[in-house]
This record gives sequence, C-alpha cells and structure tokens, in this order.
Amino acid sequence: MLVRTRLSGLAMARSAQPVRMALQSHISQHISCQTNTLSESRRRYSSRPSDQPVHHVRAKVTLATLRKLYKRGEPITMLTAHDFPTGTLVDKAGMDMTLVGDSLAMVALGYPSTSEITLDEMLHHCRAVARGTRSSFLVADMPFGTYETSAEQAINTAVRLMKEGKAEAVKLEGGKEMAPTIARLTQVQGKTAAKAKGIIEDAQALQEAGCFAVVLEAVPEPVATHVTNILNIPTIGIGAGVGCSGQVLVQQDMLGLYGRVPKFCKTYRSLADEI
Repeated sequence: MLVRTRLSGLAMARSAQPVRMALQSHISQHISCQTNTLSESRRRYSSRPSDQPVHHVRAKVTLATLRKLYKRGEPITMLTAHDFPTGTLVDKAGMDMTLVGDSLAMVALGYPSTSEITLDEMLHHCRAVARGTRSSFLVADMPFGTYETSAEQAINTAVRLMKEGKAEAVKLEGGKEMAPTIARLTQVQGKTAAKAKGIIEDAQALQEAGCFAVVLEAVPEPVATHVTNILNIPTIGIGAGVGCSGQVLVQQDMLGLYGRVPKFCKTYRSLADEI
C-alpha cells in the first residue's frame, strides 16, 4: 500500500482533479467493501467473546474422590496414555484415572511383548503423560522384572515411578503371592507391636543423639502419644493424632490452595475456588 500510495501521489501532480476523483471513488468502494465484510463477519460470528460460556477447570481427582465415586456406586473411568498428546486427550476427556500401562511397549515402542519395556523407558513416558495431566489421577505400571524379587525392589521401583515419573499410584500384577509386597508399599508406620517398638526406640535414639525435637508422620495416634510421653523433647505430629506436643501442616492444604488434601488435614478456606 505504501508503494501504491506514493505512485498515486506522483500521478496526482500531473493531473490532479481526475486522479483525485478516481482515488476518492476507489476509497469509497474500499470502505464499503470493508463494511460489508465486517457485517458478514458479525453475522457469521454472532457471539461476542464475553458471551461464550466459561469452562471451569475440573477439580483434581484424588483417592478421596475415587472412594466417593465407589461409595455412591458411580462407574470409575480409566484410560491408557503413553505420551503428552494422549495424556492431554485423556485428561480433557474427563477420565477419572489415566494409566501409563506397560502396553506402551507394544503400541508405542514396537516391542513384541509388554515384558520388554524397561523402568527407564517407563519413567520417560510417565513424565510425558504427567505433563499433559491436570485433573486425572495418574497411575503407572511397574514393569516386569522391577518388583517381583523382593519388597525392597518393589519399594525402590515405586519410589522412582512416583518421584521421577510423577505418578500418583503404581500398578503391579499378582495375587496373594504379592500381598506381602503390597502391604509394605501401603503400610502406615507402627501398626504392629514390633513396628511401634521400633518407632519408640528410634525416637529415643534421636533424643540421645541431641535432637531438640522429633517429627512423627503417619504414625498411629496411640504410638505417637506414647512417644510424646516418654521423651524429654517435643514431638511435632503430621497425621499422627492430637497427642503430640505440636502439629505441622502444609500451608497450601489448610488454605485450600492445592487439590490433594490429606484426610487428617482440616481445610479452613478454599482459596483456590475464591481466586
């Protein structure tokens, strides 16, 4: 347009009036064309941006959410994903759970069976799915050969999948033969007499070593209360009942700024909803 305007200006110097009239006619037609185009555009897109419905972000699915669905008798949905795009699609589809399954060995990596995928490969894909997951509860398969040998091996694999892979839960294959391993993965500390005795001895050893306080996390309330009574230093509890010398909470949990809130934590405000 700059070049064409300058050329028109040069032409006007030679014969100003005819060119001026032609230019005015051209501008008038151009404005009319723009007006018609704008009218058609408004007819085609009659809804203004402010008229569009607001899409609220779905609340984070947690274990508590899944328990509520189960108690209400509502079906729980779960779909596999193996990378960022599929993870995003599953999440946007509103699935309750997303599974990074070992089936990705065949459908994404071309292996002849699911048993060939390695833990490092599973971690890579799990992280990719996690980046596309905002609301769905993320579960990762424990690859074949990474948990069967011992409970310690299973714990190490689960820790890596949850810490490095960003999974919220792990899935393994097996029945009653895997029950002891599952118990190790899900146990609350100090539920048996022997484990309670171990916690008490640990607390006393820490006191003797010079600690000024001990934090007790996920310890049954009777055990935490007993530890508090026998020590000469304060105990700070988190999910350990009301018998400790003090309590520690995560700020985001108590203010309702984070989706997943532990069952022992009281939420005083839901600031995330207010924001």
